[in-house]
Amino acid sequence: MKWRHFIAIAGLLSGAAGSPAAQVGLIQIDGAIGPATASYVARAINVAAGQHDDCLIIQLNTPGGLVDSMNEIVDKFYASPVPTVVYVAPEGAMAASAGCFITLAADVAAMAPHTTIGAAHPVELGGFENLGTNSVMMEKVGNVYTKVMENIAAKRHRNVAWAKLAVEQSAAITSEEALKTNVIDLIAADIPDLLKQLDGRKVGDKTLHTANAAVVEIPMNAWENFSKMFLRPEVMFVLMLMVIYGIIGELSSPGAILPGVVGAIALVLVLYMSAILPVNIAGLVLIGLAVVLFITDVYATTHGVLTAGGIIAFFLGALMLFNHAAPGYNLSLRWIIPGTLVTALFFIFVVGKGLGAQFRPVGAGKETIIGRRVTAQSPIDAQGGRVFLEGEIWHAVSETPVDAGQPVEIVEIKGLTLHVKPIK
Repeated sequence: MKWRHFIAIAGLLSGAAGSPAAQVGLIQIDGAIGPATASYVARAINVAAGQHDDCLIIQLNTPGGLVDSMNEIVDKFYASPVPTVVYVAPEGAMAASAGCFITLAADVAAMAPHTTIGAAHPVELGGFENLGTNSVMMEKVGNVYTKVMENIAAKRHRNVAWAKLAVEQSAAITSEEALKTNVIDLIAADIPDLLKQLDGRKVGDKTLHTANAAVVEIPMNAWENFSKMFLRPEVMFVLMLMVIYGIIGELSSPGAILPGVVGAIALVLVLYMSAILPVNIAGLVLIGLAVVLFITDVYATTHGVLTAGGIIAFFLGALMLFNHAAPGYNLSLRWIIPGTLVTALFFIFVVGKGLGAQFRPVGAGKETIIGRRVTAQSPIDAQGGRVFLEGEIWHAVSETPVDAGQPVEIVEIKGLTLHVKPIK
């Protein structure tokens, strides 16, 4: 009997020793919130659930981002089968604008010391970014996101009053203030400290066991990395320049093919990106107007007046292109100014020379022969004769008889026969 007890206890101990240790997933978001971020978070939650992680930690440092992407992340948090922990870190990091919504929507909101959260008033108004100065509509949209923030804070049992101020008045506080006012749940110096403080915390019907948990990082996949770099205002701006240079280059030099193909591909990509990024239509219109002014100045000589107007229109259009975008999705002057200068030089020199060449008199071919004056080498009549032209003897015919040595003018060329007439 004693042996049976011993064997049973030994079996339990060996089973415990062989049982897998607790594990948590970790992803790091550093930068603006966009479509790639939303896709990354959604996939990481599925991966963490699939590998039975105790929780998923999202280490966050962001100035904000796109409203649509923020909404996707919040919805994914709500439906997550694994507890989500947003950890604003390292020291000096922030969870501003969309990052504030995301932090408060997590099951557990944590921050590193000396970090910041808040300033959640929507700048990119979720589809209303082209409202311009329509303050009434902007106020309505702001009110909607105030209610969204209040609902998030209430659902997670956090400070609803402060959450409202974060949207209405762009209030921002430090991590230490956030902990005192029940905006977040805890402050942790680093990931190990965070795991210790999470241990034993109850999230829904699950108790976390993270004190000695292994941290498994879930990296971005290739497509998410590409999307993060590609879906950017700077990339879209460069593609727009490629559209302009490619299409206009093809018009100025017909038959080149390559500029037109490159411009067409870039145009498709620009249309795709404009459906995702917060583009201001007025900026696109001004850039289009600039192109029209550039081309018109090539055809109608205005001594550079239209070109100057085109440069101004292009610069203002580039400034306005993302002027209602969320933090992290603005187009800086270090892109706009070089782009404006290169575009101006492109139209002044490249396009101007190309279009000017099309209107230049023909310098080669049979068209250059018509109108030339030569001397008859032999008598010329309707049956034919000879003239000397450009080092060669040509067969020539004339309705009016011409004597040898008499000057004639070439009026037509058919095949290898010149039609001439005598010069009186």
